[in-house]
Parts: sequence; structure tokens; C-alpha cells
Amino acid sequence: MEARGWAPRRQLCPPGILLLVVASLLSCLLTCGQAKVYSRCELFRVLQEFGLEGYRGHSLADWLCLAYYTSGFDSAAVDHEADGSTNNGIFQINSRKWCKTLKEYSTKGCNMYCTDLLDPDLKNAVICSMKISQQPQGLRIWEAWKHHCLGKDLSDWVDGCTF
Repeated sequence: MEARGWAPRRQLCPPGILLLVVASLLSCLLTCGQAKVYSRCELFRVLQEFGLEGYRGHSLADWLCLAYYTSGFDSAAVDHEADGSTNNGIFQINSRKWCKTLKEYSTKGCNMYCTDLLDPDLKNAVICSMKISQQPQGLRIWEAWKHHCLGKDLSDWVDGCTF
């Protein structure tokens, strides 16, 4: 009989790579699982519960119009600007003045991290947007609101949504 030499079995994927792949998939699932795209009436009810109806003279229709034209009702929307800043969350709040990145230590207008604005429960996004709307420009601070909502009949935004 011929003695065969022992050779280790080749693994298709080294254990370290497999662990990295699994960790990446899990982090993607966790991040993706936190995103929520609201329906119009669903967002209406959430914003109503937060007390935005009539806040600083603006109706829920104003807030819905703003949310639609900034993020498409997506709580996890992030838009990257040419200057390196980001617009974050359902109201696309900018990182230059209002929220800070994880790398920054400075306090900005809303005193929260930009990632806090991506939470699907919208609490931080609403708190920050309320603070922003207290500025002299009110909702005019958002270009999307000025161009798409200001001076328009917004009754369709709340039509069919229950109070």
C-alpha cells in the first residue's frame, strides 16, 4: 500500500472573512430595519400627536407638504451636499447649523447628533424642526417649503386623514 501524505483541507472561505460578511449583513439589516417611509395619513397622525397642528402658525398640511418635498416621508433620508454637510431625516435638517456628526464635539442648534434625526419614531426630528421653525424665517428656512408649499392650497395634504 502506498502511504498518502496528509494535506489540510482547503476551506472555501476563511473564518475571519465569513465573520466579517455575517457582521456586515447584520449591520445592514439593523440599519435598514430602522428606516420608515410613512404614508401621508400615517405621518399626519404622528405629527398631530406631537402637537404640530398650529405650531408657530403652521398647519399639519404645511408640515406634511414640507416632509414630502424634502424626504418623500422617509425618516432615514440622508442627502449629501457639495460642501460636505448632510440633510438628515424626514425634514432634511442640515448638519452645518442644526445637528452634529459623530466626529464633531461642538454644539449646534438642535443639540443632537444628525443620526438622532433618522429615528423612525420622529421625536428628535420633530423637536429639532420645531426649534428651527422658531427662527424668524419660520418654515421659509426650508427651500422646499418655500417653493412647493408657501402660498398654495394645501388642503389635499390632510384630506381623508382622520383627526
